[in-house]
Amino acid sequence: MKISVSHGRKIGKLDNTALTDYLEQKKFPIVTKEYKKYLLYEGIQDHHVYILKSGVIKTSVISRDGREFNLEYINDLEVVSLLKDEYSQFIDAPFNIRVESEKAELYQIDRVEFWKDINQNFELQIYVKNYYRERLLKSMKRTQQMLMNGKFGAVCTQIYDLYDKFGIEFEDGVLIDFVVTNEEIAHFCGINAASSVSRIMHDLKSCGAIKIIDRKIFIKNIELIKDNIIF
Repeated sequence: MKISVSHGRKIGKLDNTALTDYLEQKKFPIVTKEYKKYLLYEGIQDHHVYILKSGVIKTSVISRDGREFNLEYINDLEVVSLLKDEYSQFIDAPFNIRVESEKAELYQIDRVEFWKDINQNFELQIYVKNYYRERLLKSMKRTQQMLMNGKFGAVCTQIYDLYDKFGIEFEDGVLIDFVVTNEEIAHFCGINAASSVSRIMHDLKSCGAIKIIDRKIFIKNIELIKDNIIF
């Protein structure tokens, strides 16, 4: 079975009007990266702020024993590198940033210049405050869910997050219009083996919560997913 995404309705995105207006006025240079290429590596110094223009990127960190832990996918116009303070010209990248779509385009802005512009633009200040408030709340909520849900609930939490970011609504459910492997889901959930995720996905298919179409997750019953999440 195949699904044409043109017949579905996208789940709503957050308002970023102030950021859009700012970028249109300033005409910053754009960096293009191809699939699986890294924009930044954790700990490497950089003096730019990057804002995603198009495509999908993934942020992740590497533990001391070499294991990767995924933080989030970003697929909308959004700041993708933390701003830190206003005065440091160089900062250590807090995480890895890798392209997960065929290509991604990012605005590249000198970070000190960006802070100066923020201080002179009230609407941009409001956007940045809301951006940090949302990231803090999201981080707190994700930590709570990961600690309290167990493996099964953690996978359901990640599926729900994918539903928010990539969901296309249809009459009989929601298509996650992005290919995500069991290994990647495992890295989001702190699960060592992709086989554990495979078993959980099998259970979700058996109970009628999801099915797989062209390697993409189709959510047949979102309530069954939510029933396994502690919100």
